[in-house]
Amino acid sequence: MSQTAQSWWFVFYKDELLLEKKENGTFALPYGEIPPVFMIEKTTVHDVTTLEGSNCKAFSLARPIEESAKYVLVGLRASYECLPVAHYQAAGKAHEILHWDRNSRFCSACGTPMEQKESIMKKCPNCGREVYPAISTAILVLVRKGDSILLVHARNFKGRFNSLVAGFLETGETLEECVAREVKEETGLDITECRYLFSIPNLYMYCGFEVHTVDMFFECHVKDFTGVHAEDDAAEIVILHPEDVNPEDFGLDSIRKAVPIYLGKY
Repeated sequence: MSQTAQSWWFVFYKDELLLEKKENGTFALPYGEIPPVFMIEKTTVHDVTTLEGSNCKAFSLARPIEESAKYVLVGLRASYECLPVAHYQAAGKAHEILHWDRNSRFCSACGTPMEQKESIMKKCPNCGREVYPAISTAILVLVRKGDSILLVHARNFKGRFNSLVAGFLETGETLEECVAREVKEETGLDITECRYLFSIPNLYMYCGFEVHTVDMFFECHVKDFTGVHAEDDAAEIVILHPEDVNPEDFGLDSIRKAVPIYLGKY
């Protein structure tokens, strides 16, 4: 990883990211040779990636800092509205590394404190077990029939947010098999075609725990919507024309980002 004197600083308290206030009312990641705020002794600073030719460093705060004239803590998801896309994506990676660091302090096999060997690898000095950040693979599906798109209201979302047919990849399953299974489980429909579109990293709250995912978006087609019905994680089926789909009506950040890309390109 290349090094420069100036670094981007990703400073988190839980899921809140430290941002610098600019005179024009905008926000930015802190950038400089030294940390923007005081670090307590033995704080681990992680080298995460590079951004615009400079190193990215990340560390966690033990307690929140008070908002000042220069700095403010902003929720990671909310920072999407404040930062360039590349900066937001780097922040997501930094948060994932810090989350992994907090949750891999001890060996899951023998309980011995883990030792950091590489930027994304720890090793147990007792039994030799190696651990890396875990990323869960999720599929999200735009189900099409002609010029209509099938959406769902998910059971696990409060309010009237829309969602897509979605789920996690299971052991021994291909992505295409996962798409077909989730569409069948949530709508009762059989797909006729399946096409991969693109992916977006995401932070997903599952049963009160943060799960870092790579959300893989697919487009699939069905012969018709006859017999469609909501099952499993879907509480209700919604069928709309593309011009009636509003990205802000979706509950997940990754879908709100993905829908305009899909509608603009496909």
